[in-house]
Amino acid sequence: MTKTAAEANANDPLLSVDDLQVAFTQGGRVQTAVDGISFSIGRNETVALVGESGSGKSVSAMSILKLLPYPAAYHPGGVITFDGTDLLSASDETMRKTRGNRISMIFQEPMSSLNPLHTIERQVGEVLKIHRGLSEKAARERTLELLHQVGIREPEKRLAAYPHQLSGGQRQRVMIAMALANEPDLLIADEPTTALDVTVQAQILELLKTIQETRGMAMLFITHDLGIVRKIADRVCVMYRGKIVETGPTARIFAEPSHDYTKHLLAAEPKGRPPAANANAPLVMEARDLKVWFPIKTGFFRRVTDHVKAVDGIDIEVRAGQTVGVVGESGSGKTTLGLALTRMISSRGDIRFDGERIDELTFRQMKPLRDRIQIVFQDPYGSLSPRMPIADIIAEGLAIHAPKLTKEERDARVVAAMGEVGLDPATRFRFPHEFSGGQRQRIAIARAMVLNPRFVMLDEPTSALDMSVQAQVVDLLRDLQKKHDLAYLFISHDLKVVRALANEVIVMRNGKVMERGPADQIFNAPQTDYTKALMAAAFDIEVSHKGSVSQ
Repeated sequence: MTKTAAEANANDPLLSVDDLQVAFTQGGRVQTAVDGISFSIGRNETVALVGESGSGKSVSAMSILKLLPYPAAYHPGGVITFDGTDLLSASDETMRKTRGNRISMIFQEPMSSLNPLHTIERQVGEVLKIHRGLSEKAARERTLELLHQVGIREPEKRLAAYPHQLSGGQRQRVMIAMALANEPDLLIADEPTTALDVTVQAQILELLKTIQETRGMAMLFITHDLGIVRKIADRVCVMYRGKIVETGPTARIFAEPSHDYTKHLLAAEPKGRPPAANANAPLVMEARDLKVWFPIKTGFFRRVTDHVKAVDGIDIEVRAGQTVGVVGESGSGKTTLGLALTRMISSRGDIRFDGERIDELTFRQMKPLRDRIQIVFQDPYGSLSPRMPIADIIAEGLAIHAPKLTKEERDARVVAAMGEVGLDPATRFRFPHEFSGGQRQRIAIARAMVLNPRFVMLDEPTSALDMSVQAQVVDLLRDLQKKHDLAYLFISHDLKVVRALANEVIVMRNGKVMERGPADQIFNAPQTDYTKALMAAAFDIEVSHKGSVSQ
């Protein structure tokens, strides 16, 4: 029986990648990033491309839209066919019509992808005007509809906002809105939920699935989080060192993985528990009735008419050798709390470090304490100067806080710090771009540890890392804490990491504490509906009517 043209077209894959090779030339050397991979995506199908950093996932995805830095990047071989069109040999005009219209992409780091000089309305509206020819009014209405659809509260108030005025989760939602604006046939999602908290992550995945079902959209979903893959993908391709080492239906890959690397990925998860809390350990950092209110100014005279209560009357105690985990959705006030405790922003309330009140100290008066109060930021690449070698980055604090050290003594301290965090000291003269994401985070930790701190604020230090690298960093932080009796404030939306590190957990929402207590109590018997929802989203658990949770 002969198929009609329509039937044949419906059954053919929307996207076919055949024997794709990607190479980069640098300084006369050729490095192969993708080595002959093949896969296809059908209409209304989701294919997940999984693997650790450096495996070739993003390079493969960017090849589809020809977004690589040509001619430094090139394709020694391979064919990419989208709905009958060979994209690798397509003209620039064809690619312009395809990008953002028939194929859209959500990038991993929204702050780098969004224009810092343009408002949210202008950036989302630009996509609609270019590809749909919408008027200013129609583009605004569609932009509001999209922002509402991706779960941004009060989108009317966000239209005039700039990217830096939004939280990480809100920025990622804007990126998703831009990608979905023209109802593409294929959506390439490159780690789209990495920066999102667990409840928002669940909402975004549900949103993508709903849109896919209603529009018949295909998805290429790139991630290192296998928990997400299980929820969203029909098929899985596992990449390792530029090759696809295993592929198959999602259920089969999870139930019966055949390749050793796939088994390694499935087993990679932060494990272990923090050391038992000592109620008599000395208090390192404490605050009473801590408040951070940002004024809202309106009217011609810009009078203060209200406040954003980012942190609203919080008490906290962090003891030596112990970790207080702070969890909650984006915009709940987690990072603001940490910045207030470390006196990086102004606040009201009593803050004490090692028994000494510090909330009234000036910037200059705080300077002698900075070596004992350190911060490890979420994005190591953004917090490390690209123009400085690693040795200078790690030693920078020593030049300020230990100026009497000789050059040789400073170098010895740098070597010792790098060894302590598991980095080869011989690499200390390289620059940040020459290291992987996990290595860059170790550099950031070494920069903090070289000053022998007492208190370390860790702001989402593992959120952008592969699962196996996350586990290594968690083990490293636990070992450093035990060795140096460190007090940690650990801010994260990843509850699995928090469970492996924290003695006490504070659950925040809208600037207030919703629930607090020993970690075992919070994870095993949450009391508030909000905490139960966080646990359910993070661990795929059911919440009983009695308030306990079960796996």
